[in-house]
Amino acid sequence: MNAIETRGLTKQFGTYKAVNDLNLTVPSGAICGFLGRNGAGKTTTIKMLVGLAKPTSGTISLQGRERKFGFCNNSNIGYLPDVPNFYSYMTAGEYLNFCGRLYAMEEKKRRGRVEELLKLVDLRGVKTRIAGFSRGMKQRLGIAQALMNEPEVIFLDEPVSALDPIGRHEVMNLIRSLRGTVTVFLSTHILSDVESVCDYALIIEKGKLLLEDTVENIKKQYAANTAKIRLCSVADGKKFALLMQRQTKLTVEAIDSVEFLLRGKEIQTLGKHLLPAVGRADIAIESYNLHVPSLEDIFLEVTKHA
Repeated sequence: MNAIETRGLTKQFGTYKAVNDLNLTVPSGAICGFLGRNGAGKTTTIKMLVGLAKPTSGTISLQGRERKFGFCNNSNIGYLPDVPNFYSYMTAGEYLNFCGRLYAMEEKKRRGRVEELLKLVDLRGVKTRIAGFSRGMKQRLGIAQALMNEPEVIFLDEPVSALDPIGRHEVMNLIRSLRGTVTVFLSTHILSDVESVCDYALIIEKGKLLLEDTVENIKKQYAANTAKIRLCSVADGKKFALLMQRQTKLTVEAIDSVEFLLRGKEIQTLGKHLLPAVGRADIAIESYNLHVPSLEDIFLEVTKHA
């Protein structure tokens, strides 16, 4: 069963389509990175998924159950918005206890769950009121409240965007620790975080889905048609750039004066044709190999054509 499915999901504001016929699928148990530039439609999509915005059209299913706007039972999901607000006069324990009461949790279970989550997010024993928390502490508390009701799916909207490196590291380690216990739908534009934590990824641009698959499959797909060549000197680099201007089957990108990325539909056979041509042009090669791009490389490649 898939944790999240949408079909034809659209959100229109006047004549502007913030989300445009979005069909996405997220398998249960995945930590899914939801990627896109600022304004790509990530937050609008999440608000529709959690029931805070009414779709213009389309359907949403969570854990195999179709969700209609206005449906009151959100007991199987958790949500941390991009700008969370807290009752600053409370302690972390008081706040989580309050959240548990909103879910009508029985007192013994509620108190046990509060202690469990405070330990998970490294806030157990902290007596400081939330007003005195760092941003990282608040984000960890926000994830704890999203987990309070033992949900099947949690939605985290830009949970590390305003954090310093230490706070970001702490929050990403916390998200990593959730693997196998809950489906995590993580909206972000920090691609290195997705590469280190997520096992599934979606890329959207202008409200449209451009790419979805496991992170491993996405990287394999783009490694299969990308090679990197490094030449011995700047003079060789200039000769190579001129040589490549005469071909039409490859996309050539200069990394620097001696190193180039080559992309093509038949990159695995490229060496048979490229290397002899380079040799005939008296160009010295230092190295030539298939290139495994980072998720950031892939994101830039995918979105620039959108």
